[in-house]
Amino acid sequence: MNAHSIVSKIVKLGVGAVLVWVGADIAAHAQAPAVKLLTQKALSEQAALTVAEGALEKCHADGYHVSVIVLDASGLIKLQLRGDGTGPHTLEHGRRKAYTALTFKRPSAETAKAWASSPTPPPVIEGTVAAAGGVPIKAGDDVIGAIGVSGAPGGDKDEACANAGIARIQELLK
Repeated sequence: MNAHSIVSKIVKLGVGAVLVWVGADIAAHAQAPAVKLLTQKALSEQAALTVAEGALEKCHADGYHVSVIVLDASGLIKLQLRGDGTGPHTLEHGRRKAYTALTFKRPSAETAKAWASSPTPPPVIEGTVAAAGGVPIKAGDDVIGAIGVSGAPGGDKDEACANAGIARIQELLK
């Protein structure tokens, strides 16, 4: 066998290997899921305002001065209101309550109870807090935001106000 026929065979083998590799790559892409856009529900500014107003009205009716924070699904502040007569800490504390509810997809009170009863230390997730008063806002099973209330004399009272706010948009959440 001369050098020319050896090179010719190597080239043929190389081309064959490339064709096998390209064919395998095409087959892999053909089986990949279709590319599509997601459709998601989002908390509008009007819905966030309605939730906050409902929470404030409930707390005011009960004689509490509170701050209210509403977060969107990504954890960013959609609305923040420091109520008259509240301490400066209520804004950050309310935000952390809402962020905890959003992160764990349940009321912050439930997360606090789970952490307290766990034999292992709670996870260290910056921005979360073991305190009642944060409630996720759910459209069906999807968490589209959260509300945190701070300033009432007890987290259970903060949570009642948060729930009253969410109740104002209940029809939108179905």
